[in-house]
Parts: sequence; structure tokens; C-alpha cells
Amino acid sequence: MATCVLLVSFPAATCFLNVAQQVMRKNNILPRVLDHVVHVVRDLDAAAELYRRLGFSVGARNRHPPEWGTHNQIVQLPDVFVELLAVADLTGIAPHAERYFSFGAHNRDFLARGEGLSMIALKGRGAADAAVFRSAAIGDFQNYQFEREAVRPDGATVKVAFSLAFAADPQAPDVGFFTSQNHYPENFWNPAFQVHPNSAAAIAAVVMVAENPADHHIFLSAFVGERDIEASSSGITVPTPRGVIRVMDPAAFRIHFGVEPPGVARGARIAGLQIAVRDFGAAVVALKAGHIDAQVRMGRIVVASEIGMGATFVFERA
Repeated sequence: MATCVLLVSFPAATCFLNVAQQVMRKNNILPRVLDHVVHVVRDLDAAAELYRRLGFSVGARNRHPPEWGTHNQIVQLPDVFVELLAVADLTGIAPHAERYFSFGAHNRDFLARGEGLSMIALKGRGAADAAVFRSAAIGDFQNYQFEREAVRPDGATVKVAFSLAFAADPQAPDVGFFTSQNHYPENFWNPAFQVHPNSAAAIAAVVMVAENPADHHIFLSAFVGERDIEASSSGITVPTPRGVIRVMDPAAFRIHFGVEPPGVARGARIAGLQIAVRDFGAAVVALKAGHIDAQVRMGRIVVASEIGMGATFVFERA
């Protein structure tokens, strides 16, 4: 039976976090790694074209299960990706229910308020993650499994399958949090999809905006499985073994990137992606070729959310 050490501040949440980390240690589970970010849009073809103009290579269109009603296209980087997502069929979307987080309903409802970055996914371990989230009181959802066909560059189809474990931060209702266990990684990952004209090499950071970033410290620590969180005057930074999750207040976001963040009246939001590029000059050339309006700020190239379909893109040297 795991024991809790109650601290003076946030005692219940700290107890849950201690339990979660004891469960992770018992099962030899290391801190979770960033897997992908979901960018939900109204027009998937237009989003794919935007990403090409930003200098990315974009995969073929895929269909999700009918109860999600969504289609996607993937932008792969080594071991991490951006999922471009559109709601294609509203009629069959399953509603949220007790112990069931509806991927389709979350993105449908998000899109009703506007396009943008709607979900963060970490690499998962299926039911093991669901158990840890339950222990940490950050999610009591059933593990969800699905499979679909994927198209290789040569046109051949292969099977891919995933197990998803969901978590929820009540102070960030517009952000979906989950882990994804890839059962056929050899069929999903393809080096040919990871070569981009802009020389993108990694997602350096997923940037969130919140009125009070410290309010999300406990949740994100339990979600990632990492206690060593950096705090500063502008917010908090949660490291993962590959990339970070950064939570900034709106003023800090404006100062760092020179553009407007999304509104946070409903709670924290995912505002943008910091993309590490191998060749800064190649990124400049790709953006110019795509006729993308951008600005250089603090040695980075920033594309505002008005251009990025609700997402701010920040290109920086790897």
C-alpha cells in the first residue's frame, strides 16, 4: 500500500502525485516522452497545404473510428509528430460518458470555438498509464484501443493500432491530455516522411498559456511523471526525455514571441510549438517560398496564429 507525505501547500494533490510516482517506480516506468500534438482545423486539405508552405512534408489522409468522426494527416519528425485533424462526420461521434473520454467530442467542441492545438499526447503504456492516472486522481477513464490502415509512400497499406489512456486537468478543459501506445511502430514511422524542406528536426517545446501557470504544476508533473519542474517569473517548464511542455502567462508569451496568445477565459490553452531546425537558413528559404508572413524575434522565426490556423509556430536553431 503506497503511503502519502502531505505537504503544507496542495496537500491532497501532492499525496496523489506521490502515489502516482510510487506506482511508476514499482512498475519501472520512466518519465513519459512527448509523442505528438493535435492541431484541429475545419479544412484538412487547407491545413495540409499550410504545413507544406511552412516547409513540412505531409502524409496522406487517414480515417479514424466512426465514433470519432475524424480524419487526419501526419507531419512526422524523428519519434514525434503533429497530427492535423478535421471532423469529417458529426453524426456518429460518441459523447463523453462515465469513464469514457470521447476524442471526437473533444475536438468537435474545441473546433466550435475555433481552430488550434487541442491535445497533447505522450508515448504510452496503455493500461499501466490508465492505472497511474487513476492513482494520481488525474483521470479515471477506460483504456481506449483502435486500429486503422496507413498508406506507405509506395501506396501499400499497412495496419497501425494504438492504446490510449486519458487524463484531465479541470483548469484546462480545452486541452486533451493522453498517452498513446503504438502497437505497430514499424508500420507507422518512416524516415522518408521525416525529411522536410525547412530542416525541422524536433518539437523543442509545446507552449501552453495560462492565467496562473503554477496552477498546472501538480497536474503536469503527474501526467509526465516528472517532479523536477523549473519555475520562473514567466511560468513553468516541464521536461520530458524529448522536448518540454512550457506554460507561460499571456504577458510572457507576448514578450517572448511578439504575437497574441489564445484567450484563457475558459482555462489554459495550447498556444504554439517551438520547432527545432537543423538549418536556420533552410527554414527561412522554405517560409519565403511558401509566402508565409513571419517575424524574427530573439533569434527565432515566429509565425502568428492568424496565419497558423490558431497555432503559433516558432522556428529555432536545433
